[in-house]
Amino acid sequence: MLKIGEFSKLSHLTVKALRFYERKGILIPKKVDEQTGYRFYETSQLKEAARIKSYRQLGLTIEELQATNKGINLKEILISKAESLKSQKEEIENRLLIIHHLLNASEMQYQVIEKVIPETIVYYSEVKIKNYSDMMKIIPNLASECIKLNPDIKCTRPPYEFCEYLDKEHKENNILIRHNEAVECMGKESERIKFKIIPTTKVLSIFYKGAYDEIGVAYSFLMKYVEDNGYQVSGRSRECYIDGIWNKESVDEWLTEIQIPIV
Repeated sequence: MLKIGEFSKLSHLTVKALRFYERKGILIPKKVDEQTGYRFYETSQLKEAARIKSYRQLGLTIEELQATNKGINLKEILISKAESLKSQKEEIENRLLIIHHLLNASEMQYQVIEKVIPETIVYYSEVKIKNYSDMMKIIPNLASECIKLNPDIKCTRPPYEFCEYLDKEHKENNILIRHNEAVECMGKESERIKFKIIPTTKVLSIFYKGAYDEIGVAYSFLMKYVEDNGYQVSGRSRECYIDGIWNKESVDEWLTEIQIPIV
C-alpha cells in the first residue's frame, strides 16, 4: 500500500487535494491507521485518481463528481457540461468581437463579421413607436409584461435581443417595430406578447457606436459590403442593443450591433 505522500507523487494530486477529496467522499483511502492517522492507498486507486483529475480539468464540480459516485449517469453530466461550455464559448466570442471592434475603432470605421445565429425561441411584440428614441423606453415595458405572464421564464445565455423594422419604407415617425428576445422555452401569450422559433440564421454583422439618428451610415456600409461580395439578403435586418440609455450617460457611448441575414 502507498502512503499519502507516495500516492500524491504518483497521482499528481497534492496531499491537500487528496485530503479534500476524502472529506467530500470522492476518493477514500483504503486504510487509515487509527493510532497515527496515516492514510494508505492501493495502487489500483491511481486509476480513480486520474479519472477525478481529468474530470476536474473538464470543469466538473465537486457536486457533479459526488453525483457520479452515487450512480448518476456520467453521460448526462457530460452532455450538460458540454452545453454549458458551448454557451460560455458563444458569450466569450461575442465579447471578443466587441473588444476587437473597440480596439480597432481608430483604425477603421467598421469591420464586417460573418457568423451563425443558432435556432432559438423568442418572445416578440409588434408595436408602433412615435420616434426612434422611444424604442429604449418601450422595450423594458415589454419585458415586464412577458415576465408578468411567465414568472419563471428565463432568457438565454448568452442573451440575444434585437429589433426589426416592419414598415416597407423608412419612416421618421409612427414606426412599426418587432422586438425579439431569446428565451429558454415557449410561454403564455397575450395580445402583445407572442412566442415563436427563429431558425438558424447566417448573418453579416457590424458594430455601430453612437446615436441612432446616425445609424443609417452603418447600414449603407453594410449593404454595400453585401453587394460587393456577392451575398444575398435573406431577411429583415436586426439591431441588437449592447450599450444604450440604460447604462451609458452619453449617446456617443451607445453600442449597437447590426445584423443582416444572408445566404
